[in-house]
Amino acid sequence: MRRRAMREEAEAVDVATLLPPIRDADDAISEAFLAAVEAGLAEGPSDELRARLRDLHEADMGDLLEALPAEARVRLVETLGADFDFTALTELDETDRVGLLSHLPPLMVAEGIRTLESDDAVYILEDLDADDKAAILAHIPAPERVALQRSLDYPEESAGRRMQTDFIAVPPFWTVGRVLDYVQQTDDLPETFYEVFVVDPAYHLMGAVPLDRLLRTKRSVLVTAVKTERVQVVKASEDQEEVARTFERYNLVSAPVVDDAGRLVGVMTIDDVVDVIQEEADEDLRALAGVGSDEELSDTVAYTAKSRLPWLVVNLGTAFLAASIIDLFAVSIEKMVALAVLMPIVASMGGNAGNQTMTVAVRALATRDLGSHNARRIVLREVLVGLANGLALACLLGLIAALWFGNWQLGGVIACALVINMLAAGLFGILIPLTVHYFRQDPAVASGVFVTTVTDTVGFFAFLGLASLWFHLG
Repeated sequence: MRRRAMREEAEAVDVATLLPPIRDADDAISEAFLAAVEAGLAEGPSDELRARLRDLHEADMGDLLEALPAEARVRLVETLGADFDFTALTELDETDRVGLLSHLPPLMVAEGIRTLESDDAVYILEDLDADDKAAILAHIPAPERVALQRSLDYPEESAGRRMQTDFIAVPPFWTVGRVLDYVQQTDDLPETFYEVFVVDPAYHLMGAVPLDRLLRTKRSVLVTAVKTERVQVVKASEDQEEVARTFERYNLVSAPVVDDAGRLVGVMTIDDVVDVIQEEADEDLRALAGVGSDEELSDTVAYTAKSRLPWLVVNLGTAFLAASIIDLFAVSIEKMVALAVLMPIVASMGGNAGNQTMTVAVRALATRDLGSHNARRIVLREVLVGLANGLALACLLGLIAALWFGNWQLGGVIACALVINMLAAGLFGILIPLTVHYFRQDPAVASGVFVTTVTDTVGFFAFLGLASLWFHLG
């Protein structure tokens, strides 16, 4: 036996040396490792390749799959067979994941999904089309299928979609000893859990017992005597962003999920919430740039162009408004060419300042730090910030313009115009997100285009208008 173990250990070491290191100095999948895997897959399944890939962490496997061509991904999963950890699919972009699953046998996918936590299983299934989803679910036993389908029936981005349906619930008449015995002897337990829930016969939540308290309590004590009745509960229909906010506010690591009737249906854990926070932050960042929240690097050129086009069209329309302001002062520009040289500076500075204010406002609205209770104070604050920065930059810009064109009056005009536009940037940079939020729309989506339009329009009008009046160019 010892000789056999030593031989297996030696074989494992030999296999490990067959392939290059997984990651390079930049922590990306190394080109050498990727090439070795592609070559191994092209030559056909081998025990050496299986042995090395089987032990990869799910995050490494996900990055490897993403780096491989589509055909090689399918071959890799088929090569590993039952040894492939389907958790790795949660690391893939939606487009890559759906494409891979569509080329795998439904039975194989169903068997892989059955090994996952329920929230990961739902995450993988939810993006598939109805036919593929039905084909996979048909190979899953009825009790598990019903639980998955129930989660899939909840709205997208709700707690019901993100929750784990595997949890430990016990009746109030059980003793601590019986609960501990149950936990030790039951095979079908959640992979990670922090609490044992106490429920009545109808599964209404009565309280929760943290694991540390359970372990410190004598076996003879009734579990209901040590339960925590003040449990922070999450509704299954609640938006995932609200759930993340609840976890942050109360410093939670897990929370029970109940349906509209108050019955316990699942649990949200901190690892789920971390994913939600990342998704929501990514969504807000994309929205500020006018990019669809579901856009991925793996999307086709046609799909990406189509998703970005609408806001570019809106931007084109608003650009004509700024252009019309310039056209009003065409005669003034003809008489004083320096105006054409300097006017983009005023608009650009206002646009940057407006975007700074807007970004802060959008984030504050998302985190509920900005609301009706403090809106007036924050608006005044941003206007004063715009004024302060405007005065500081106006002195610098006025001096540069005066020295550049040898005209101190022109320097004074552009300085005044910049102060006006910086004030407008501070004011509208926060008023526009507040207005959009008031009408229950996402301020991250609509604010950027309109803030830029306002600062361009005000900047051009202020500079060209003041110059026309001061130098009598009209």
